Order: sequence, then structure tokens, then C-alpha cells
Amino acid sequence: MNRNVRYLVFLAIGVLLAVLFLLFPAQIYEGIRYFDGGYSNEMYNYGVYDTFALIMLLVTWIMAAVYYYVINSVRFDRWPHWLIMLVVSMALAPGVCFGYNEYVFAENGLSYLSESMQMVFVNVLMAAVWYVVASFSIRWWSSNCRHSPF
Repeated sequence: MNRNVRYLVFLAIGVLLAVLFLLFPAQIYEGIRYFDGGYSNEMYNYGVYDTFALIMLLVTWIMAAVYYYVINSVRFDRWPHWLIMLVVSMALAPGVCFGYNEYVFAENGLSYLSESMQMVFVNVLMAAVWYVVASFSIRWWSSNCRHSPF
């Protein structure tokens, strides 16, 4: 198989996974961690799952694009630099999601702090997964960093 075709397949798989995540965020989140009681219902009723999916994908794909196409330096074509961007994604995306979650719940007179904190840990894992998916989807066209993380 031609190398460019293989790279396009990686991109297509990444985009397909992202679209599926955008279409079924509540099912994916609840499949990973179901919160008994009202938290899951309120997340679903106020569309927080949908917003979480959008935030997660935007932050992780943008961070990967910044690494591969903005930084894109021979000096940063090493796995520790890629790992730094992963860690930043794993902090930024869950932080934004937590802030949004607390804002929506406070606006509606709800308080689920314990469940929200547990959701932060789920979002940390989701950010790691999505950053890896984004990396393997778009890294092939980077002129200098395409060999990171491996």
C-alpha cells in the first residue's frame, strides 16, 4: 500500500472516531463510568456530555496540531516533548470541562461536586486517548516531528 494512502487511512480513522464520539458522547462516557442517581441524568439533560466531547476533541486535536505543525522543530522531535504536550492536554481539557460542568450546574442550582471531581479523572484519561488518536492521525505530514512519539 502506498505510504500516502496509509497516512490518509490513519487520518480517516481518527476523524471517524472523533465523529462517533461527537455523536454518542453520553453513551461513551456512561460506558466508561456511570454515575448512579441524578448526576448522569443532569449531565444528559443539560447537554454537558455533548459539550465535554467538543471540548475534549478541540483541545486535544489543537494541541497535537500545535506540536506537529506550529512547533515542528528538529530540536523538539523527541518523545519527551511530545509527552509534555500530552500532559498539557491532559490538564487543559479536563480543567475546561470541570469549569463548564460547575458553571452549568451552578446556573441551575445543582451541586454534584464529588461526581464532578470523579468526572475529571475520566476526562484526564479521555484526553490522553484523544491526544494519541490525534497524534497518529495527523503526524504524518509534519516535516520535522513526524517520528514522535516513536
